[in-house]
Amino acid sequence: MNTEKDLPIQRIVGGIRWLAYSVAKDAYRSGKRFGLTGPQASVLHAINRLGSMSSAKLSRKLHVTPGNITGIVDRLEKKELVVRERKADDRRVVLITLTPAGKQLADELPDPVEIKLIAGLSKLPPEEIQSLDKAMSHIFDIVGADVEATNDWDQDHLGKPAGI
Repeated sequence: MNTEKDLPIQRIVGGIRWLAYSVAKDAYRSGKRFGLTGPQASVLHAINRLGSMSSAKLSRKLHVTPGNITGIVDRLEKKELVVRERKADDRRVVLITLTPAGKQLADELPDPVEIKLIAGLSKLPPEEIQSLDKAMSHIFDIVGADVEATNDWDQDHLGKPAGI
């Protein structure tokens, strides 16, 4: 099965694994340095960049289960880095908000890999970005990724649709 296509396929799969590992390692390192777990650092980053949000929305943004978010937020609340506040115009909605200490810590956390990717990708010519976007769409199709959830995150995170 050692065809001409095998090496590029192995490089693509290896690259995806390396990116996933880099994102996890980046969150772990920045979190550990500041006394947080990787997921706790990711939650602080997300709220700092996107603003207060419900735990359901936060779980969609970070692609984790609502149960996971609840536990992470509970621990951040005990550290007095976030608070749960009822939305003024709809008391049924509870928003996760950074405390002043949480905001300060979030500002001190190093930028995650995603920020580096955004900065690097934004320097590419439009045709290369379109080519990568198309390739990512194919990869999402292959693994059955929820593209709608990805688009939702991208629109809020970057301020524009990802085009996937």
